[in-house]
Amino acid sequence: MYKSKGITVWLTGLSGAGKTTIAELVCQELKNSGLACYVADGDTLRSGISSNLGFSRQDRFEHVRRAAEVAVLFSKNDYVVLVPVITPYTEMHDWLRKRHEEDNLAFVEVYVATSLGDCESRDPKGLYKLARGGSLEHFTGIDDVYEKPVSPDLILDTARNTPEQCAKSVISFLYTRYIKTN
Repeated sequence: MYKSKGITVWLTGLSGAGKTTIAELVCQELKNSGLACYVADGDTLRSGISSNLGFSRQDRFEHVRRAAEVAVLFSKNDYVVLVPVITPYTEMHDWLRKRHEEDNLAFVEVYVATSLGDCESRDPKGLYKLARGGSLEHFTGIDDVYEKPVSPDLILDTARNTPEQCAKSVISFLYTRYIKTN
């Protein structure tokens, strides 16, 4: 059995990069080890607490703020919270780290480094096609920027590694630095 204080693992990258898939795999493995774990997926949050938000810069900041507050609440209760959210702006990355530091909570930033071409070829929700066709405005990577994290704690290369291999990298990182045996 393992134990852990609360940790927020923030997975950032383009739409279709594999953030949610990796987060779900990590969470399942951590649950199998007896740890409390939750995935606060950006798309799921947009269907609930962020359903009133669009994709303007201001709305994206508010969506990330709300996701961060959910993560903080779970982390304070000793959950490992995995948050797969695009998080396109450098200011957001800086704010997230500071927000967790305010409450003395562990924060791990994971950059899921998948090229725009790979994400577009996957396009699991058809969003790139809509954006390229002009039906979806402010789409990250197409008509809005994605600023790569300046100094993430971990970088995952999904072009060279499977989702399972990426999940193992996250798990190894967490066990090395944050999760201890009873």
